[in-house]
Amino acid sequence: MKLRELTQKLNNLLDVENWKQRDSSQNGLQVGHWDQEIQHVAFAVDACRESFEQAVKRGAQALVVHHGLFWGKPFTLIDTFYERISYLIYNKLALLAYHLPLDAHPELGNNAQLARHFNLKNIEPFGQYKGATIGFKGELEHPLEFQTWLDTAFMNQRDNLLSILAFGPRVVQKIGIISGGAPWEIQQAIEQGLDVYLTGDAQHSIYHTAQEAKIHLISAGHYFTETWGVYALSQFIQQEWQLTTSFLDIPTGL
Repeated sequence: MKLRELTQKLNNLLDVENWKQRDSSQNGLQVGHWDQEIQHVAFAVDACRESFEQAVKRGAQALVVHHGLFWGKPFTLIDTFYERISYLIYNKLALLAYHLPLDAHPELGNNAQLARHFNLKNIEPFGQYKGATIGFKGELEHPLEFQTWLDTAFMNQRDNLLSILAFGPRVVQKIGIISGGAPWEIQQAIEQGLDVYLTGDAQHSIYHTAQEAKIHLISAGHYFTETWGVYALSQFIQQEWQLTTSFLDIPTGL
């Protein structure tokens, strides 16, 4: 498959056009040559030297990331940024990025995948950002004690969560999810009467907001909450478009 075709298919799948006015990320192809032949696509959360090197070692011709290199304004090609671009060009590794389009996708997105991971029922869009909904909310099939749900939902990953503010009811059922950097969107969870709000980043300033509203706030990590869509997209492309794919797990602990 040519890089042009891969980019067009991904842009259509993730509805990139709909996000142009809402997302500072330069979604789509960021570095590459349209006519390059693509057989192997690597996937990672972040565009960084480590993900570039791992992609090249796997034999990939393209790398798809959630957090790309270009955000809202022009960058000068100096120092670390110059080295990153040089490495991509020298190794003929194309770079594509999908930010909010991959958060919000109803099937492959970070938030939809997390909702399915938690076995939520009655899943609905949730969480407004610049006039669009990027998260999801749903209900546990049966109410559970909060601590029991935590043990089930995160199993051996619980110690890796950034923060658990257990201020909500002892028994929970209604859960809202917005991946990444959305701690202040807890206000929407409060307004909708949710028992648990899960996001990526931890934020000191909302501690008392959660406490006074009596809602559980889980800051599960920016990286952790945004691996789900990247991995799901890699599996979709492998199965539906018959390309070889690799998921590169490069955790930051944040």
